[in-house]
Amino acid sequence: MRLALFLLVLLFSTLPAQAAKTVLVMGDSLSAGYGIRPEQAWPALLDKRLAEKRLDYSVANLSISGETTAGGRARFAAALRQYQPAVVVIALGANDGLRGLQLVQMRDNLSAMTAAAQATGARVLLAGMRLPPNYGPYAEEFRSSFATVASGRKSALLPFLLETVASQPSLFQADNLHPTASAQPLILDHVWPALLPLLK
Repeated sequence: MRLALFLLVLLFSTLPAQAAKTVLVMGDSLSAGYGIRPEQAWPALLDKRLAEKRLDYSVANLSISGETTAGGRARFAAALRQYQPAVVVIALGANDGLRGLQLVQMRDNLSAMTAAAQATGARVLLAGMRLPPNYGPYAEEFRSSFATVASGRKSALLPFLLETVASQPSLFQADNLHPTASAQPLILDHVWPALLPLLK
């Protein structure tokens, strides 16, 4: 009897644990945690929340400071192969806008990334950004580009990643561009309702 129990325990202890599904975050400095510790950035806080809620997901944050949509697109196929994500959060575009890059190309990059993720069966959340009004008509076209891509690809959309912190200067670092550590939980709370329906 003891031998049988031992063999049973041994069998189950050698079975591989089912790997958690992956939420892949492709972003720029706003998601990479520029100026703060990586574990303070909202994607790291998301990973903790998923564990706390016992949701079978882990976060792979491939965000890079300074990244453009072109850079993200260049890395994206390899990221999909490596992580085989169930959910992808694309939070790119801010650097395209700040540099005044061609918006038609930005939309094409975002659309191509969304389509590539969807082709693997992944669900996509596109996180939009906004520019200061002094960018003129370009700022409005930039803002609407994210909705255009999301509508065209039938993906989920978070219109403005920094919606809940943008109007609070105290939540930004000295450069007035990057949120502080104390802003990160607020960003996560804003992302969460848009992301939750995708965590099937």
